[in-house]
Amino acid sequence: MAPTNQVLVKESSHVRAIILNRPKQLNALSFEMISRLLELFHAYEEDPNVKLIILKGEGRAFCAGGDVAAVVQDINKGNWKLGANFFSKEFTLNYLMATYTKPQVSLLRGIVMGGGAGASMHGRFRVATDNSVFAMPETAIGLFPDVGASFYLSRLPGFFGEYVGLTGARLDAAEMFACGLATHFVPLEKLSLLEDALCKENTGDPKIICNIINGFSYTPKLKDKSQYFRLKTINKCFSRRTVEEIISALEKEGDKKMDDWISWTLESLKKASPTSLKISLRSIREGRLEGVGECLIREYRMVCAVMRGQVSKDFLEGCRALLVDKDKNPKWEPSKLEFVSDRMVDHYFEGLKVEDWEDLKLPIRSNLPSHAISKL
Repeated sequence: MAPTNQVLVKESSHVRAIILNRPKQLNALSFEMISRLLELFHAYEEDPNVKLIILKGEGRAFCAGGDVAAVVQDINKGNWKLGANFFSKEFTLNYLMATYTKPQVSLLRGIVMGGGAGASMHGRFRVATDNSVFAMPETAIGLFPDVGASFYLSRLPGFFGEYVGLTGARLDAAEMFACGLATHFVPLEKLSLLEDALCKENTGDPKIICNIINGFSYTPKLKDKSQYFRLKTINKCFSRRTVEEIISALEKEGDKKMDDWISWTLESLKKASPTSLKISLRSIREGRLEGVGECLIREYRMVCAVMRGQVSKDFLEGCRALLVDKDKNPKWEPSKLEFVSDRMVDHYFEGLKVEDWEDLKLPIRSNLPSHAISKL
């Protein structure tokens, strides 16, 4: 498939439906796709004829993330700066979406993970459906929740964002709606009717758009064993200062009453990269006090340090074990939380001291609507 076909556009008067079109790769975002999306979003913002953007995925996923396998190939060839270029474009797209002057409605069929969350969570309307699955699974591959996740995860109820970001927990549609990641829930069989109604109304007025979506939407019921019902325990454990303290708080809860959820949570944390866990926790904590632009600039520093691999090469190892060889047995280095010092963690937040590297330069945004200004 030619790179230009990886993003399709359907025009309908004042509405533009953008379709992520790499269904065999679950619409994982390639460099070409990110570049094209950036081009389209810039052009549509300037075009007075465009009033509303609908974003959706072809096939059974919305988007399974950024194409990190391609980034890893570049790093392995000694070209981490190509990876830096990939993330710089992706984070700029995330910022544009977060501060967009026109409404974006994302239709979240199927998988919404990593970079797919970055392409939707920053937009105004996020419509989950029966088969939606959200996750930020980066700690399992030696990365951290990026694409501005330190902004949106840190704003979830209580410490649910730390839980989701550190464990890579998968949320279903009802959980996405309950915690605020989704703004609406529309059943699968009504999604295309919703899209038709949005095109027919042909408006960019957020109140009218919201009312149209409300007409197809209802509040989904959480499953009896939903992890969202564990929010009290999550808040008690994931509010702790360090990853080590979070784990020991969970173990204490398990001593009182061990169940499947606590053992799964502990197992997920113990399987993840120790370095990733530590930088992810600090990132989400810092994100609580920062605007979306500051979060993305900091995450860009972090991702460049991850790719450069001076403190740890866990990203390469995690991708090898989970995406390339698929033996699911990464050998993390440092191998234990206690071997990851505060000084090592600091390194990820300081910016690179290498020639011709610079901080992410985000575009200057003006005439923003109030909901976008609140994110700055």
